[in-house]
Amino acid sequence: MRILLVLAHPLPESFAASVTRTAREALEASGHAVDLVDLYDQNFDPRLSEAERRAYFDMPYGTSEVADMVARLKAADGLVLVFPQWWFNFPAILKGFFDRVFAPGVAFTHDAAGGRIVPELTNIRLLYALTTTGSPWWLVHFYMGNPVRRLLKRGIASFCSKKLVFRMLSLHDMDRATEARRKAHLERVRKALAAI
Repeated sequence: MRILLVLAHPLPESFAASVTRTAREALEASGHAVDLVDLYDQNFDPRLSEAERRAYFDMPYGTSEVADMVARLKAADGLVLVFPQWWFNFPAILKGFFDRVFAPGVAFTHDAAGGRIVPELTNIRLLYALTTTGSPWWLVHFYMGNPVRRLLKRGIASFCSKKLVFRMLSLHDMDRATEARRKAHLERVRKALAAI
């Protein structure tokens, strides 16, 4: 498979960067081709431009400003996202990646008759989210309702593709995670991605 591996963290020495390296090594060791997109390193602009928003319902929608990212997404069989959860949500740069790249005509088309959207990313057969949160497990799940998982699984995965495999691996309470817990999480990531 060809996997688009997307990293959304500003620090090259971050734990997210370690997760990305682990994921890439595991995928390549299993024979997959990996296309790494480091959004910060590539200085990806997350802001939806005025022109992009004004043309949102035009057919065809213009994606020239993000054509390279669109081409990479369309060439992929799977998508692996690596990011921290900040304020129980995506980093702004990753949200902007969704806003600009998962655009009409790329990730979905509008059904003019009923207002629904029709999935277009039928090439994407799996979506894995590898994430960390500073909050404990119980707070993310019971108090907040695990919003990132819901957005990815019920929103992006369901609305943009059909019958893909979704999995999310999270290291909770990251700010207090010991070295042993971090290593155990990296091993969990390695095993999960080696099984793809």
